[in-house]
Amino acid sequence: RSRAVLSYEAAKSLPGIDTSKIGAIGYCFGGLCALDLARSGVDLCGTVSFHGLLGAPSDLDCKVKSKILCLHGCDDPMVTPEDVLQFEKEMTRLDVDFQVHVFGQTVHAFTNPEANDLEFGTVYSERSDKRSWILMRNFFEEVFN
Repeated sequence: RSRAVLSYEAAKSLPGIDTSKIGAIGYCFGGLCALDLARSGVDLCGTVSFHGLLGAPSDLDCKVKSKILCLHGCDDPMVTPEDVLQFEKEMTRLDVDFQVHVFGQTVHAFTNPEANDLEFGTVYSERSDKRSWILMRNFFEEVFN
């Protein structure tokens, strides 16, 4: 989490950055990192996790200010339905404005055109990739305006 916060602080200091309109996006482990950045309480407008891991560190205090969008494959073997339920309970307990979109017939890494290992549970889905991108764009349009 501390590295993600340092990256956020570095991004805020870049010239031309509107610090009132910062969002975070992550894929897979990066999705978990984006969620943990949001959990740290930094001033993000929105956070998007594409097929990200959802578990919260149990030893850290969570203070989410960001709106959150999670884009998840229904058949993702790396994030179980119980993981999704626990995430939803966590976000509800923290009073977060969050959304979870679940794509049917979709496993992990659905946005990666190179993913093609059904046995491992990572397969590209053009349909879910396109839909998730549209949802992310709509989400940021909402939170930045």
